[in-house]
Amino acid sequence: MTFTDQAIEPRQDPAGRGRAGQDHSGQHRRPTPGATATLTVARHSPVNTRSTTPVLDVAIPVYNEENDLEECLRRLHGHLQDSFPHSFRITVADNASTDSTLRIAERLAREIPEVAVVHLEEKGRGNALRKVWLASDAPVLAYMDVDLSTDLAALAPLLAPLISGHSDLAIGTRLTRNSRVVRGPKRELISRSYNLLLRSVMGARFTDAQCGFKAIRADVAHRILPHTLDNAWFFDTELLVLAERCGLRVHEVPVDWTDDPDSSVDILRTALADLRGMARLTRDLLTARIPIPELRAALARGPLPAAARYTERTRRNSLFGQLVRFGAIGAMSTLAYMLIFLVCRGFMDPQLANFLALLTTAIGNTAANRRFTFGIQGGSYVVRHHFEGLIVFGLGLALTSGALALVHTTTTPDRWAEIVTVTAANLAATGLRFLLFRLWVFRVPKPVAPPASSVPPSADALPASPSNRPATLSNHPATLSNRTGTLSNRTDKAIR
Repeated sequence: MTFTDQAIEPRQDPAGRGRAGQDHSGQHRRPTPGATATLTVARHSPVNTRSTTPVLDVAIPVYNEENDLEECLRRLHGHLQDSFPHSFRITVADNASTDSTLRIAERLAREIPEVAVVHLEEKGRGNALRKVWLASDAPVLAYMDVDLSTDLAALAPLLAPLISGHSDLAIGTRLTRNSRVVRGPKRELISRSYNLLLRSVMGARFTDAQCGFKAIRADVAHRILPHTLDNAWFFDTELLVLAERCGLRVHEVPVDWTDDPDSSVDILRTALADLRGMARLTRDLLTARIPIPELRAALARGPLPAAARYTERTRRNSLFGQLVRFGAIGAMSTLAYMLIFLVCRGFMDPQLANFLALLTTAIGNTAANRRFTFGIQGGSYVVRHHFEGLIVFGLGLALTSGALALVHTTTTPDRWAEIVTVTAANLAATGLRFLLFRLWVFRVPKPVAPPASSVPPSADALPASPSNRPATLSNHPATLSNRTGTLSNRTDKAIR
């Protein structure tokens, strides 16, 4: 079955046929605007594997892959037929290929009923996955790269937690001890550095953002995908960051992965695009373009029945991660401080210029550290946090003002000497600011013991007294009978 990007719609099966990829002749209905807003999410329920629609839809994004496509499809199809016990579909997403990729895909779709083809006029993996996944009727959606660098033996453990309802997303990871990876040192260094940056700066908890081996439940995909913007390689990272911010459960599967030496991916260009994507996504989260609170309220699994989960509330409190995020925010604040001081110094006293520059950057610095370094969202205690942040600002002002006064009493500095002095003093105050932020302003309270139950204790829990002796005596027959049984058992053992 083939269709173009103009005709991508949620697939129906009016004939009730369970063979995935067959050419359905029924009318396709496009979802009405806002339909995703009222989608019922049933992440905790197992997937209905007896429905007439395919249980799994595996997307294969391709661009000029005429040499590898047929081998990939036959190998994947054979593996799913032999090992996947439910109905499935393989959707080839052709991203404006200029070679014979589309013709090969269409020929295989006519030969293999479980293969479907989508032709897109616009390039980009993110664009292909977003359109194919939103149009699919399968409850479990997956994708993998056409080179099949990942061993397909990891496919079953990737899909199992989604089908059972245990997890919402599942990703393959090449960066755990149990993964076995064959690739060059350049790719290894770039991949590990990028994922370290994600964990340190954006607070991500997944280990491998760019492994081309992922799956997601369709119910949550339909909620999150409309809020993703990237059409290329950063799509994976954007999807995972949003999923974690929305409280979804991400399952990781160690994979065996062999690098494709003929891959056409430009590593350096992709890495730079990913860094730009991180900056854009950070801005989107900061400006609330993405309604994380609403999505979290609709998608998050909620707290465990146990008391307050202290470990979950403190998951962003690792010292290394906080230092990296604090340092990045501090570097931007210092640069902004220098520029503001330089502009204000042109028409005002150095002490006043220092005060205005420090006050402006202190407010922004407190807000950024509150949100990103210490992971505090919402309006709770925001006034108190900014008030205490101004107290910390006062300490920084004292240090920088004292340094300025000292340099002016000992010499007659020029403009750049003043900038170096106040910048050095500001950097010296950074260590103190971090300690005060961590230990005072944004400290995480220790877990509080749950309050004692207001229900009065039972009669058995009351101390013996004349008022409750009848209740105690009423239990004696059962107690004595138990003791009798115990004694008889001991007697039997002694006889034996």
